[in-house]
Amino acid sequence: MGRYVARRLLQMIPVFLGTVTIIFFMTRMLPGDPAAAMWGDKAADPAQLAAFKHDMGLDVSKWQQYLNYMGNLFTGDFGKTMNGRQVIDVIGEALPVTIRLALLAFVFELVIGIGIGLFAGLRRGKAFDKSTLVLTLLLISIPVPVLGFIFQNVFAIQLGWVTPTVQSSTNLGQLILPAVVLGSISLAYVARLTRTSIAENLKADYMRTAVAKGLPKRKVIGTHLLRNSMIPVVTFLGTDLGALMGGAIVTEGIFNVQGVGNALYHAIGRSEGATVSGFVVVLVLVFLFASLLVDLLYAVLDPRIRYA
Repeated sequence: MGRYVARRLLQMIPVFLGTVTIIFFMTRMLPGDPAAAMWGDKAADPAQLAAFKHDMGLDVSKWQQYLNYMGNLFTGDFGKTMNGRQVIDVIGEALPVTIRLALLAFVFELVIGIGIGLFAGLRRGKAFDKSTLVLTLLLISIPVPVLGFIFQNVFAIQLGWVTPTVQSSTNLGQLILPAVVLGSISLAYVARLTRTSIAENLKADYMRTAVAKGLPKRKVIGTHLLRNSMIPVVTFLGTDLGALMGGAIVTEGIFNVQGVGNALYHAIGRSEGATVSGFVVVLVLVFLFASLLVDLLYAVLDPRIRYA
């Protein structure tokens, strides 16, 4: 297992470098001159503009900027925003908010999604199963902005259970509604994956053997059926954790959550390549380590899987 983890960590290096390189050059192709935009509608003084570009490292070629960026990146320096703040400070403010939001959404889709999928799979072809398939398909079909508006209008404006927008991003109670919206579509996929996997494994030989041995129903379902049915679900959940953090931009905009999505939106609008690259670097690391964790969980769920 240790050798496998070491090998996977080494494999992450070229993936990380390649992704960061692509994102760096893509962000440097954003329209507009971010340096000149600092002066707004006024014409920038050429001397001041040249000094500002020199200070930001924008007066050299793109390749030299890339080499400077990569060299600084491995020392923990993500660069500076156009207003002079360190990007690492901006990330430090926004990332904890999005982590809390994404974890709430993740727990919501994990518990509710697997629970619904389990009951639907055990009752395949019955009313609950058919209702689950219809409702999850409907949920998948609704765009996130529309779903956010519906939830905001019903639960905040009409029922008054929560505030329409998040007033304090440190308040977990105010993040519940955005988390439900963020995790709803993923919940539908988790429920359908769980339902299909449960229904298929119910017909497996090992299930008939477990029942024939006279094992308690709770043990048959919990130890044998559910555990062996979780591999496709865990695969989806592993990739979805990073997707929740990266995809929070719409949800955070609807509910005024001051997280990664909100910061990315404003950074793209100001053509701040360093800020966008910094956030993407963090999200890439989340995806890579989530993928590694999923592979390790395979061996926990299915003892037949062994890594040399």
